[in-house]
Parts: sequence; structure tokens; C-alpha cells
Amino acid sequence: MTVQPILLPSDGAAPTLDPARLAAANINPKTGLATDYLNHFHEAIMLLDILPHTPECIVELIGWEPLSYPEHFAASPFRDRELAIAAYEAAEPIARVRLDELADTMNALLVATCEALLRRSSLESAAALATETAARLKPLVAQAGAVINGQELGASEDMTTAEQQATVDALFER
Repeated sequence: MTVQPILLPSDGAAPTLDPARLAAANINPKTGLATDYLNHFHEAIMLLDILPHTPECIVELIGWEPLSYPEHFAASPFRDRELAIAAYEAAEPIARVRLDELADTMNALLVATCEALLRRSSLESAAALATETAARLKPLVAQAGAVINGQELGASEDMTTAEQQATVDALFER
């Protein structure tokens, strides 16, 4: 995937998307995407990782809500949230679609996990599910980070859409 810098004139309604301003806001000037979005998933992974040792965090984990990239920034205290949303909307379409696919998979995994956690009868089974889900999410977050940073992904690292769906389906069957 080759991405070009976003060099769009301002139409008056959206923030100016010049590369220096994007970089200053921690938005990748090549892709128009910000790694801050991944904090949404890092928070859930942290909760999954500590669940076996801190079972009371299950309440916070079950309260986790899936958010799209624009939803995340709209609700975020991120100082340049309007710029992040405008840059996302103007982002290179292949990168944006790939990020959205990965985010949809991560959101579905987390929703399925939260639903399955509600049905768990023991801390051991909940901890095992949390550990498994965290292990499945971490490579997806890394792939999303690579997309945001405009890096090529090797075929061996990239999970196909069918594999991603199978992972989500397996969690729903539990």
C-alpha cells in the first residue's frame, strides 16, 4: 500500500490539513490517521490482561463500548479532535478502509468477549477467555498501527478477513 501525503486546501469548514499541522497533532501526515485511536483498544487489552489478577475489573471491561475512529475522537479530550476527524475523512481510502476493517474485527472480538464473560460461571474460565482475547487482539492492534503509520504489512503478519471472522465466530460459540 502506497500512501501519499494529504495536501488538501481548506474549504473553510474543516481544519487545514497541512503536513506540519498534522504532525504537530500526532496525526501521520502521510496517512491522515492517528495512533491515539488505538488507545481505545489498549484500554480493553489492559483490562483483559489484569482480569486474572484483578477480577473486579470485569465490571469495567463489560462496560467497554465499541467506537469507530470518528466516534472515538468525537468523544475524546484529544485537543485536535476536529483535525483528527477531518484528516480521517480525507485519508487515503485504502488505508482508511483497512483500518476500519481491523477496528471492526477488534470491536467484534471485544463485544463477543464481553457477552461471553457474562455467561462465565468461574473466574478461571473468565480469565482464560480474557487471556485468549488479549492474545488475539495484540497482533490486530499492531496491524492497525502499521496501517496508521503507512507501513507495508507482510502477508504472513496479516490475518485475512475470513480468519478474522472465524475468530469472532469462535468466541460467539462459547
